[in-house]
Amino acid sequence: MELVTVATFLVAGAASLFMAWAIGAGSSGSTPFAPAVGANAIAVMRAGLIVGVLGFLGAVLQGANVTEAVGTQLVGGVTLTAGAAIVALLTAAALVAVGVFAGYPIATAFTVTGAVVGVGLAMGGDPAWAKYAEIVTLWVLTPFVGGGIAFGAARLLITDRLPERPLTAGMAAVVGVVLANIGFALLGPEGESGSVAGVLGPKLGLEQVTGVALGGTLVTLGVAALVGLVVYLDLGRDREGGQRRFLLVMGALVAFSAGGSQVGLAIGPLVPLLGDDVPLTAVLAGGGFGLLVGSWTGAPRMIKALAQDYASMGPRRSIAALIPSFAIAQTAVAFGIPVSFNEIIVSAIVGAGYAAGEAGVSRKKMLYTVLAWVASLTLAFVLGYGIYSIGDWLLL
Repeated sequence: MELVTVATFLVAGAASLFMAWAIGAGSSGSTPFAPAVGANAIAVMRAGLIVGVLGFLGAVLQGANVTEAVGTQLVGGVTLTAGAAIVALLTAAALVAVGVFAGYPIATAFTVTGAVVGVGLAMGGDPAWAKYAEIVTLWVLTPFVGGGIAFGAARLLITDRLPERPLTAGMAAVVGVVLANIGFALLGPEGESGSVAGVLGPKLGLEQVTGVALGGTLVTLGVAALVGLVVYLDLGRDREGGQRRFLLVMGALVAFSAGGSQVGLAIGPLVPLLGDDVPLTAVLAGGGFGLLVGSWTGAPRMIKALAQDYASMGPRRSIAALIPSFAIAQTAVAFGIPVSFNEIIVSAIVGAGYAAGEAGVSRKKMLYTVLAWVASLTLAFVLGYGIYSIGDWLLL
């Protein structure tokens, strides 16, 4: 019996690593630098290498929230078994892998969520309606919010209504606001995360005013001003070079965020199996390594597809696409909501692409992508439920 148990856990671990590879190749590894590649700011292979390392760091430093949500909050009343985890992970990974090799970005969050919910309900679990409401709300709003902000930002950058240099610096300052308030495992107490504003703010010794922490607010404004100033000065020295550098920094931030969000989709189903025996940090590192390998070996194909097939964009529209992508990704990480990076990036790319007219946006590709998202969620749920039910029936 012990040998069977060990073998089952090994298979579950292998399925998790395969899922991590598929995510690294098709979601977290391909989407963050796709706009930068499309703008000719970085080569495809170099982008794949860099995004792998940043994704690993994001997985370790920010991956806990989504990991716990996927493992324990999608179905109530039951705990995923090793067999259920294997079925869910292999089902989702197979669908994502098909998308990687076919050149279509399957929404990883859709496949994993559908598969986990499917096997959980097949086990007799109860639907977690409150969590589903959070997830669906973010999924539905992402194309409109991300695409809308990207469209508006791109329109401002490519027209002459406002001076480009201070406008770009102002957008960089907004990024600084987000940076000051996102959580990192290294900054918080054990088992929790902390932000730069949350850690440094109280040290200023300022009182709260009407519920607002003045210390944290001042730190946030300071970080925003510093980031905006750096970008402003850089653009003053070399406008085109400054745009490319800002674009690459945004790609790096999105890649880091992708690791923090997507690793939970690979290792979340394993959490109920491990209990307190294995530190979550070690599991996150293992999942991050799978993302890294996937980014290095499989991401270049999808980077090319995203960079060239959806919209042809320069640095300014690419920057406009990455800013809302970073903000949405960090929102998902903070609330522990599994979100598809393909949905985030594709929506932002399309929104920024439309800012210069419809010529640069492929409607056919958009339609196929949306259909693939819906089909992947439905198919993952049906396969997860069906395969687990059949397996459970055969073992009776």
